[in-house]
Amino acid sequence: MTLAPDVQATAADQCAPATTGTECCSLSAGPMTVDDAQRIAGRLKALSDPTRLRLLSHVAAQGCGAVCVCDLTAVVGISQPTVSHHMKKLVDAGLLTREQRGKWAHYTVVPEAFAELRAFLDLR
Repeated sequence: MTLAPDVQATAADQCAPATTGTECCSLSAGPMTVDDAQRIAGRLKALSDPTRLRLLSHVAAQGCGAVCVCDLTAVVGISQPTVSHHMKKLVDAGLLTREQRGKWAHYTVVPEAFAELRAFLDLR
């Protein structure tokens, strides 16, 4: 199939490298390794759930302080086992750390994980 001349020119313009000195969507670190792609995909998958985003936002709002799972159930309006399930997904993805204090788990944000996500999402 042959494209019309004006469609060919448009397609060629879209595929042509930028000549104005600006980059278009380049990753500064280059292509990802398989391990990096799996790690970042796991983190993004954990973040793709609205309940997990809400829970994470409550933990992150405390800054460097730990948040007890007992404080999260009322905030998001779901049961403690459901909160624990979602928090485990965030911990497994490396986004939060969990510390057991007596019968309650306390969670804190892993800043390095979010620095890595920011770097990946920073397309220039």
